[in-house]
Amino acid sequence: MDIKRIGSRPSQSGAADYFSGTVRVDPLFSPPDPARVAGALVTFEPGARTAWHTHPLGQTLIVTAGCGWVQHEGGPVEEIRPGDVVWFPPGEKHWHGATATTAMSHIAIQEKLNGSPVDWMEHVTDEQYRRG
Repeated sequence: MDIKRIGSRPSQSGAADYFSGTVRVDPLFSPPDPARVAGALVTFEPGARTAWHTHPLGQTLIVTAGCGWVQHEGGPVEEIRPGDVVWFPPGEKHWHGATATTAMSHIAIQEKLNGSPVDWMEHVTDEQYRRG
């Protein structure tokens, strides 16, 4: 058994290569191999969002606070609120983040395939983001 105590793992700023705006990532769990699943609490300040990306084995988001937007390629921008659960199937190109005026936090859960849980792509443009 391994207990991770609150505060034992530092918060990290979302890397500018993968996020636009101010984003904080708080690691929750990432057990050693052979386990593949990992989770983090991600907080987006108003206007912040991920770049477009995919997950080889899919991703689940559990919204915990605020109001956000999600979109898969070719689909409409959808609003998400606390208690909402979002599933992105494996390989589905998508982004997620806060609305323009309200912060949003979610727990992100995804599995690694061949050591990687995500494939990052181009940034979401302001025009794409503002469609929400």
